[in-house]
Amino acid sequence: MKTFRFLPFFLSVGLFVLAMAIDPSAAVAQEETPVLDTGDTAWMLTSTALVLLMTIPGLALFYSGMVRKKNILAMSMQVFSVCCLMTVLWMLAGYSLAFGEGGAYVGDLSKAMLSGLTLDAMSGTIPESLFMVFQMTFAIITPALIVGAFADRMKFSAMLLFTGAWMLCVYAPITHWVWGGGFLGEAGVLDFAGGTVVHINAGVAGLVACIVVGKRSDYGAEPMPPHNLVLSVIGASLLWVGWFGFNAGSAVAANATAAMAMTVTQIATAAAALSWMFVEWMHRGKPSVLGIVSGAVAGLVAITPASGFVDPSGALYIGIASGAACYWAAVILKNALGYDDSLDVFGVHGVGGIVGALLTGVFAAEAIGGTPGLLEGNPGQVWTQAYGILATIIYCAVGSFIILKVVDVLVGLRVSEEVERDGLDLALHGEVVQ
Repeated sequence: MKTFRFLPFFLSVGLFVLAMAIDPSAAVAQEETPVLDTGDTAWMLTSTALVLLMTIPGLALFYSGMVRKKNILAMSMQVFSVCCLMTVLWMLAGYSLAFGEGGAYVGDLSKAMLSGLTLDAMSGTIPESLFMVFQMTFAIITPALIVGAFADRMKFSAMLLFTGAWMLCVYAPITHWVWGGGFLGEAGVLDFAGGTVVHINAGVAGLVACIVVGKRSDYGAEPMPPHNLVLSVIGASLLWVGWFGFNAGSAVAANATAAMAMTVTQIATAAAALSWMFVEWMHRGKPSVLGIVSGAVAGLVAITPASGFVDPSGALYIGIASGAACYWAAVILKNALGYDDSLDVFGVHGVGGIVGALLTGVFAAEAIGGTPGLLEGNPGQVWTQAYGILATIIYCAVGSFIILKVVDVLVGLRVSEEVERDGLDLALHGEVVQ
């Protein structure tokens, strides 16, 4: 009778061995079937809404407050329309190019028109539809960031053509490189939430665009103070709050990694805001409102690639460094080189992204993200980060230049001098702010 007590056990083992012999993947596949986690799903629904909040209304208000009164509606319209356009293009092909199977450089079109996105399709522990729309919000804000570089002077039609083509031809492939199984991810480049994919990408595109389009006709001839800094403060505040979805949401789970990402994001942002403020105070004699909110955005940018890999002390140093570096880029470098980056897209996002990506390789903690950085005896990670930065800069710069030149041939990039003088609001949209 004692022998029969163990019969169920022996039968189970025998069936398992038989299943492995027939199809070794069967037993493993059964164990690895994705199961929806309601906690992760709830957090990612929240994160997705927070990231969309960053663009509309966050970025729209932030940028609109910094332009002159005659262009405030045009800037709001550009950001809002980019949100709409990228949503449709991401559905049609962007998601597939970024996360389709493909190869090392770009995804295929197997997910075009969101093919296969059924109710029960899963991405880890959340519905794939949720992962898709979370990534959609990234594809929305990245080209929206670029429009600040050529504020006050690009045709609305040219802006739509440029940002649409840029998202499909530049943003989606680089997303695949880093997060979709491409060569940068395979090489070990650390980018938790978009230092290369979003910020260096947008910053470099903005720099190329403002150079190709040319300076504003009255650039340097008259003061160009922000129309309404209160709008910019509100916008920057919404960006700060929404960024928790951006960084902590990139854990794609409600877990300790998300909590630490939120923690380091808050620390780095505050440190960068203070860093910019004190540097400006020493350099110009007064701490400005525009300066402290710009410093906060610089800190948000710089901690983005590092947010899943560094501890609070690393975040503090990244924040301090990015605030000072971005002030130098926006105030000193821009004036020295003479390019008209209207709202400092390159100075804040490009330089902030580069600083953050490099310092991720310095401060990465194995106990946080599983990869040690320079301070933990892995200097090679800094070189790996530099490789990712360089690849992003080269591809983005060349791709952006080509797209701009094609758009210029098709519809022309720039409004007339008369339209620029009178303001884009009335000439392009038939509306003005009283």
